[in-house]
Amino acid sequence: MPNRNLPLAGTTIAFDLDGTLVDTAPDLIGTLNTLLDQEGLTPFPLADARPFIGRGARWMIERGFEAAGAPLPPDRIPALFDRFIARYLSRIADESRPFPGCEAALDALKAQGAKLVVCTNKRTDLSVTLLKALGMARRFEAIIGADATPAIKPDARHLQAAVDAVGGDITRTIMVGDAATDAGAARNAGAHLILVSFGYTEIPVEDLGADILIDHFDQLPAACARLLGACDRQAETL
Repeated sequence: MPNRNLPLAGTTIAFDLDGTLVDTAPDLIGTLNTLLDQEGLTPFPLADARPFIGRGARWMIERGFEAAGAPLPPDRIPALFDRFIARYLSRIADESRPFPGCEAALDALKAQGAKLVVCTNKRTDLSVTLLKALGMARRFEAIIGADATPAIKPDARHLQAAVDAVGGDITRTIMVGDAATDAGAARNAGAHLILVSFGYTEIPVEDLGADILIDHFDQLPAACARLLGACDRQAETL
């Protein structure tokens, strides 16, 4: 039975980063638009390019250039990727901010005994740099990016690697995300799934099959407690 004083003890809560914890679109899309402009292509309005985020910088570059009408041959991608990373690092937290209520929700979950880990398709060094710049890194026991795992979300191995990094149990893990990659990772790994309605997704978030869909971080602690409470009640009947 859960400790009444620490109701989320033994629970791991894994968070996507871009579009879930932090609204990174202004800096990511700003960087992409710089590349497009340098290549003589028309930059995107912020809202139009938000769905390009979530599968890592390389995919974002490919998707952005394709949408701009200039699909990239494979041999051009490495140099553009290097330019993107250099530019992005120079402005990584200029406009990026945690979503409203995020930090308070993280603190509440930790106070209830949960282990928090970041599970992101962003590169680990970029993720750490961003979260440190925003003063958020200390809230997480580990930050597991695309380069720190044998396969990236939606592959189950990414989420499992994040859970293993904090000594967690996948059956008592909740994946919190915003897109199909997060939903796929949770389902493939056998974890619970909470999705946010304010992130970056090409597929309507309502169609991604979340256990619970939240509209604000204020709702997250109660949503986690509800999911884990249902899991504990089910276990008691077995």
